[in-house]
Amino acid sequence: MVEHALTVSLNDIHVKRRGKTILGPIDLTLPATGFTIVLGPNGAGKTTLLKVLHGVERVSTGSANWSVPASEAQQSQAYVFQRPIMLRRTVAQNLAYPLQLLGMQKTVIEKEVAKWAERIGLTDLLDHPAPRLSGGEKQKLALGRALIRQPKVLFLDEPCANLDGRSTREIEDVLRAANTSGTRVIMTTHDLGQARRLASDVVFLLNGKIHEQGRAPDIFSAPTTAEAKAFFQGDIVE
Repeated sequence: MVEHALTVSLNDIHVKRRGKTILGPIDLTLPATGFTIVLGPNGAGKTTLLKVLHGVERVSTGSANWSVPASEAQQSQAYVFQRPIMLRRTVAQNLAYPLQLLGMQKTVIEKEVAKWAERIGLTDLLDHPAPRLSGGEKQKLALGRALIRQPKVLFLDEPCANLDGRSTREIEDVLRAANTSGTRVIMTTHDLGQARRLASDVVFLLNGKIHEQGRAPDIFSAPTTAEAKAFFQGDIVE
């Protein structure tokens, strides 16, 4: 069980590249717990927002303020990319690596690796080279490798893009379990069905700005902006 949830506020955030504003102005405070889904069309700024929250995107103006010092917040987070990066090692060695960095004992690491391999459905592939896994298997391994440290906050950028239904369902099950155990999840997706299944709250971005934010049931049932309503109906929004 993960304890002591972190809170974060973004204040007057702007991200500019080559003189063009790609995100901002952003003022955002996220609840301490829950499952936040960030929605919006391509180019809306979803990935940039995640990177700002994670502290790996340089901002032009503004600040991201966590409820603990920045270094502590960074150590309490994990990030899963849309295209997972695999170490050129076995599945077991990939899972063990984060715990080795923490200096855990070998017997403890072996127990945790076995437990998480079972949770992500890769027990039969522990000795398999990670780079040779299928797309869905790689994403599950990346997720297990991120969660094995029990982070307080987990960021995911389109983790189920291009995956089949079975892999998507398995990943969603792991995410629900992690969130129930106390890990704060903040995730981007293009899949409105997935957003409706998972979200406790929603942030809707368009052209680098927040157009809607609030509880998922409220946002999905009664969006307050025409752009959000159109997007949720499946229309093209620019």
